[in-house]
Amino acid sequence: MTTYVLVPGFWMGSWAWDGVAARLRAEGHEVVALTPRGVAERGAETDATIETRIADLLDTLREHRDVVLVGHSGGGLVVVPAAERARERVSRLVLVDTGPLPEGMAQIDFGPPEVRAWVETQLVENDGWYPMPTSRQLAEIGSSTEGIDATTFDLIHARTTPEPGGTVTGTARRGSPDRTLPKTVIACTFTEADARAAIDAGVPAYIEMGGSEWSFVELPTGHWPMFSEPDALVELLLAQDRPSPVEVSDTR
Repeated sequence: MTTYVLVPGFWMGSWAWDGVAARLRAEGHEVVALTPRGVAERGAETDATIETRIADLLDTLREHRDVVLVGHSGGGLVVVPAAERARERVSRLVLVDTGPLPEGMAQIDFGPPEVRAWVETQLVENDGWYPMPTSRQLAEIGSSTEGIDATTFDLIHARTTPEPGGTVTGTARRGSPDRTLPKTVIACTFTEADARAAIDAGVPAYIEMGGSEWSFVELPTGHWPMFSEPDALVELLLAQDRPSPVEVSDTR
């Protein structure tokens, strides 16, 4: 049995993982799906920052060992530093359509200048909060909802809560990447070739993924595979814990 700790991206609580969590539990695994501070049932915790979310995750990790730690999108900002600070608790790090941001880089810094300006406007117009964009707005800023039909997207959108500004513009304290920790990127809206090109070009948000401990698997779909391709996502998560044929033959 494997313990999976699942951290959602912006605007969503643990409910975002319901379909994935149910499938993992049906396979006999323990699943802990977290609601980040400042959203969903924790929406009243307006002091949310990336660091407070990391602290919450560290509290959870202290209760488990040999964790496969999974972060989606903005959850990558939380799981990467947490894995560095609680290395003894984590057996694998999985990033779903996201990557490790360097220290000093915020989520708002990841996109092009015009997207940053748009997000800043949203924060101003919503008293420091960032509501989940509409499907049209997401398309305009380059976040794909492929695989999610309009009715389903509307239901998802209705359950979201605005993201606290501190998590959008804030950064995390990074440690030293541990090359003994296996790290997997499940790439949905980009390919491994895209990532390798960015690594070779020295793009800050990608360069770390050039380390020998990093691997890529592709799941071509939109940015929210837990909704668009939950079965395929579960299979990829499970596959990370299965020995490869080479590893099996080597143990005989």
